[in-house]
Amino acid sequence: MPGCRIADFLALVDQLPGTRHDHERYWRFEVSGRTFGYLWEPTRTVGLKQTIAEQLALVGERPEVFEVQFTSGGFGWVVVHLEGLERDELAELTFEAWRLTAPPTLVEARADELPI
Repeated sequence: MPGCRIADFLALVDQLPGTRHDHERYWRFEVSGRTFGYLWEPTRTVGLKQTIAEQLALVGERPEVFEVQFTSGGFGWVVVHLEGLERDELAELTFEAWRLTAPPTLVEARADELPI
């Protein structure tokens, strides 16, 4: 099957420092007590924090892959259909969601090193 799998997303998140997750009805991913992503296994989708401009650009360019989830505090969350992405693109989106949420010390320490 083309695109990404749930295991790809979990492997990417595990590479980001300070990340924790919990799992009940869905997975929630956080850094320093602030959420940056969600995973819904039954639908093979993730929700990721982005800027509002990026949210609109992603949904506008590929509505079959991205959906508006919600906006909050100046951020636009997107629903990402994993099967519509390659791993490198998922890595960029996941890293950006983490970077928008992580404290400056973690962001500075990580620099621009994407998970692989």
